[in-house]
Parts: sequence; structure tokens; C-alpha cells
Amino acid sequence: MELPFWCLLLLSCLQSLSAHNDFFTSTGQMTDLLYTEKDLVTSLKDYIRAEENKLERVKRWAEKLDSLSAAATQDPEGFLGHPVNAFKLMKRLNTEWGDLESLVLSDTTDGFISNLTIQRQYFPTDEDQTGAAKALLRLQDTYRLDANTISTGDLPGVKHKSLMTVDDCYELGKIAYSDVDYYHTELWMAQALKQLDQGEESTIDKVTVLDYLSYSIYQQGEIERALEYTKRLLELDPEHQRAKGNLKYFEFQLEKQKNAAEDVSHKQKEPGKKETAEKRKKPKKVSNHLIPERKKYEMLCRGEGNRMTPRRWSRLFCRYHDNNHNPMYVLAPAKQQDEWDRPYIVRYLDIISDKEIERVKQLAKPRLRRATVHDPQTGKLTTAHYRVSKSAWLTAYEDPMIDKINQRIEDLTGLEMDTAEELQKDEPDAFKELGTGNRIATWLFYMSDVAAGGATVFPDVGAAVWPQKGTAVFWYNLFASGEGDYSTRHAACPVLVGNKWVSNKWIHERGQEWRRPCGLSESE
Repeated sequence: MELPFWCLLLLSCLQSLSAHNDFFTSTGQMTDLLYTEKDLVTSLKDYIRAEENKLERVKRWAEKLDSLSAAATQDPEGFLGHPVNAFKLMKRLNTEWGDLESLVLSDTTDGFISNLTIQRQYFPTDEDQTGAAKALLRLQDTYRLDANTISTGDLPGVKHKSLMTVDDCYELGKIAYSDVDYYHTELWMAQALKQLDQGEESTIDKVTVLDYLSYSIYQQGEIERALEYTKRLLELDPEHQRAKGNLKYFEFQLEKQKNAAEDVSHKQKEPGKKETAEKRKKPKKVSNHLIPERKKYEMLCRGEGNRMTPRRWSRLFCRYHDNNHNPMYVLAPAKQQDEWDRPYIVRYLDIISDKEIERVKQLAKPRLRRATVHDPQTGKLTTAHYRVSKSAWLTAYEDPMIDKINQRIEDLTGLEMDTAEELQKDEPDAFKELGTGNRIATWLFYMSDVAAGGATVFPDVGAAVWPQKGTAVFWYNLFASGEGDYSTRHAACPVLVGNKWVSNKWIHERGQEWRRPCGLSESE
């Protein structure tokens, strides 16, 4: 029996829903929420129709009685002189008005409220809403998007453009503020204010927005700008107590800074004072290899920072690959193309069919769970705010198609699959438990196209591999000597528009002794 090997990751952000599903981490699971909302809208429309029908009946009754009472009160005695009119008056007041009362008091909300109550247990939580907001802020930073671009829905590759309201912008700013993230608080409160200034109607008023905006700017050290917004706030609400206090404080701080600057200027002009060498130093340019890894990662996600020379590019080729005349690929070799030279990364084209992709998704969806990372302090696996993918593990014996794909990878790589990873371990020493050594190689299927974002990047070498449905990329994580190739350290970029399905095959050292003999030098 082959060991399980598949790890399916849904990135971006349909299992049976539960109270704590981290919906914001998976667009796949959010699909269910769309259908839930659609069902609630249908139920709401049924309620509205029932209410309209009830009101229509009441309206007809009122109009009939209005004309009748108008005529009757013109000549009450004459009207009641007719015995039928007298009978009908008694009947109306004794019976029909009671029926009308029952109609008015009848509750048509039962169906809608019952459905809403049932569905509410599957609704996202505050954590989901906050997580979705923070994910949007991460996308904003990674892809250098201004607030207006996001608010107007003007993103690359969008099919369903969606505008953000003042309330939406304000909510993002508030979430950033509660996270002591004054940079994003300013961006989104400024956007909310801009849309209010443009005349958009909202329950959020300018005074509230300006209060957040001025304080967030002050917290970033820009007292003069904070003072300007505070003055604007007081023009709208002269009795705003906090703003009145802030106004005095900001003016005091600015005066203090001005005096300090004048003292420094005066001392510099004194005879015998010379500019120190420290002050004469010019700012140094930061070389590319000194750029922080996070910045490298974000640059690669945006398609920047590729360091391959034209000469190296010219040595990348595409070919038909049969892996040394493997019987399965002699007559129909696989299409292979070079993606990168050092480390050597290749892509296989048309290597998994749409039918296979849908079957893998079908098997994976019911068991998708939030991906975890190793916590160095506790030694345990835990979720992290920066890793919001979901994963599921599939075994070769669960479905013949999985076994077939497993064999395909073995035929193309020539590596043993029997020592591939088993079901995901909860222990930090998962490799030790497997007893199969380190991950010698990685096979990565792309099972969806992505409208924007979602690249797999290698910050150490400046490589970026972009999703292409039906393809797979392959590389070795270890040199032939068994030493780690740190240039293969990689990370997934967040999906900007769309969603991303990938599946990993992690191949281990044990069992490869005769298939990939050990090298003699450390970097061989």
C-alpha cells in the first residue's frame, strides 16, 4: 500500500460548516456562504410578498370602509333606516373588524426568522470579518495598491467589479486602528473622508472620520497635518471636547519643535562650530543583496526583482521529456520547459486534466483545514495570521485517480513514491516520525489559473513561478550529496484576484539511494 502524499492547498482566501471555520482563509468555503445568502434572500422575498399581500388586503378593506362610512355619515338616520345597512354595521363591528385585527396581528415572519435562525449558526464570526479585513490590507501592501484603487474595484483581472462604501472604508480603518496600525488607519479613514466629500451618503459622519484620521496621523509623528484635520473637525463640531484638547496639545508640541529647531540653528552658527563628520555623511544606497527578505518577497510577488541575466535566459529551453525512455512516455512524451537554472526548476505542461483536477477538488473540499506553522517557542503547530491557506491530505488508496497521478509523478521524476509523506502530522518532529529523511524534492501541481497574484517565489535567487492550470513544477530541495539547497526556499504570494488551487507532492530521501545516487561534493 502506498503512503498518502497529497496536500491540497486552497489559497486566497465545501465542507460541512461549523462555528469556527476561518472562512476568510478560503474562497472555496466562502462559496457556500454565497449560496447561504442567496437562500436567505429568497426567504426574505417570500416574507416581503406575504407582507405585501397582507397590506393589500388591509388596504382594500380600508378603502371599502372609507367610501362606505363617508356616504353613511352624510345621512346617518337615513342610512341606518335601511335594515340591511343596520345588520351589516352590527356584523362589521362584531365580526369583520375582529377578523381584520387578526389579519393585522398575523405573523408572516415565521418562515424567514426560522430560516435565518438556522443559517445563523453557519455565519462568519467577528474573527472572520477581521481576518478578511487584514487580508485585504496585506494585499494592499504586497501589491502597492492605493486605497482608492481598491475602493473603486479597479483591480487587474476582475470580472465582478465591486465598489466600497464609506461604511466599508471606515470599517477597514477601524480594524487597523484596533490593531494599533495607524498607517492603514490613515489610508482608509482618508478614503472614507474623500468619498464623503464627494457627496456619498452614509450613516458615518465626517466628524467621526476626522477624529480617527487626525489621531492616526499624530501617532505617525506628523503633528502639523494632524492639527489641520483637527481644525477641520472643529469647524464641523466646535464643541467636540477631545478635538479641543488635541488642538491645544498639537499647537504646544509644534511650538516646542520650532523652539528646539531654532536652538539647534543658533548653535550651528556660533563661531568655531564645525559640522561633524557624522552630519556630512551622505545616505548610503542599499545594495540588492541587503534588501530585507520581506521586501524581496513582495517585489517578486509584483513581478519585480528578477535577477536572471539575458545570457542565462537564453539557456532555458523547452523539450519533450520521456525520462530516459520510460515506457509510459516513449510514444507520448511530456512537454517540459525550464523555468529557472539555479536552482533548476522545470514545468510540465498539460500534465493533469480538468477531469482529474475536479476529482481531486471533490475529494479535498470536505476536509480542508487551516494550514499551520511551527511555533519555535512552544514547539507545536499553530495557525498564523500570515498563512491563511487551507490544506487537506489525500491518500493513494482513496481513489484510483490519485494512485494514477501518483504513478505519473514517479514515471516523470524517476523517484520512489512509497516513501512520500503520510497523513499530516500534528507533531513538530513529523519527519522523524516518518523515518524517511528530509524532503529531497517538491512536485507542485497548479490546478487553477489566477487572475492576479498567487506566484510561487524564491527570494534568495529572485525567481517567480506563476500559476498555470494543468501544469506542474518540479525541483530538488537537496543536493545529490544530501545537503540542503537553501536557494530553493520559497513562499506563495497572496492571491489578489481569483482563487488558487495547488497540490504538493513532497518526496523524501529514503528509497532514492539507487534512483538518485549520492554526490561526492557538498554542492553536487
